Amino acid sequence: MEGKTVIITGANSGIGKETAKDLAGRGARVIMACRNLETANAVKDEIVKETNNSKILVKKLDLGSQKSVREFAADIVKTEPKIDVLIHNAGMALAFRGQTSEDGVELTMATNHYGPFLLTHLLIDVLKKSAPARIVIVASELYRLSSVNLNKLNPVGSFPAAYLYYVSKFANIYFARELAKRLEGTRVTVNFLHPGMIDSGIWRNVPFPLNLPMMAITKGFFKTTKAGAQTTIYLATSDEVANVNGKYYMDCKEATLNAAALDEEKGRKIWEESLKIAKLTPQDPQI
Repeated sequence: MEGKTVIITGANSGIGKETAKDLAGRGARVIMACRNLETANAVKDEIVKETNNSKILVKKLDLGSQKSVREFAADIVKTEPKIDVLIHNAGMALAFRGQTSEDGVELTMATNHYGPFLLTHLLIDVLKKSAPARIVIVASELYRLSSVNLNKLNPVGSFPAAYLYYVSKFANIYFARELAKRLEGTRVTVNFLHPGMIDSGIWRNVPFPLNLPMMAITKGFFKTTKAGAQTTIYLATSDEVANVNGKYYMDCKEATLNAAALDEEKGRKIWEESLKIAKLTPQDPQI
């Protein structure tokens, strides 16, 4: 990864941190896009010390705020001549009580889906200019426990907040598949993954009994963050997937999706509505 620039959202903890550490160890220039700058800078120092790679930058990004996403993207476009890999890793899960973002969007969906959707649009011209480039999206098998309601794509106050994590991961899959289709022929590939169930902070907010479906999927087994980062790292670096586009991976192998996830018409409708909710304008880069 020498000479390559990688952006990783949520790189200050969990699998994002492990991904940043691994790619830094391979010589990449890593931009850690994080909400909590204090934690991120401490992690940066740790990574620099461990890898002897000083090409690690920390930049402020709160995916739940469209203003923050736009400010981050404007900074990247201004300062970075190329982006070789964009890794959408950041995610959040709330418990019973949902929250609403400053943009009036349900916060889990804002952070996990609409923020990455907006950011990808704002950076797409740099990615195309950098081709061959890769976009890697961290989804989850927990999508199987939900469905995306086209009439409630901004589900403020309508579902238990923990359930909306599952919905947001399903939205990630629709987004990834539609994005891959739209980027065919550009030499910018898009692949997405289930990292495994990771013993990280995201699940500490999920109380009983809402954690029961999650435990059924995981069979009570959690991976370490290092193990959980391996498929992300594989999709970001491996020559084996250099020309692969629009595929779902688990444990570094291609995996299958359920029939609902393959509904291309629904994916297109979610894309069109996401353009409105993310407040993209005709002046913004188009995909």
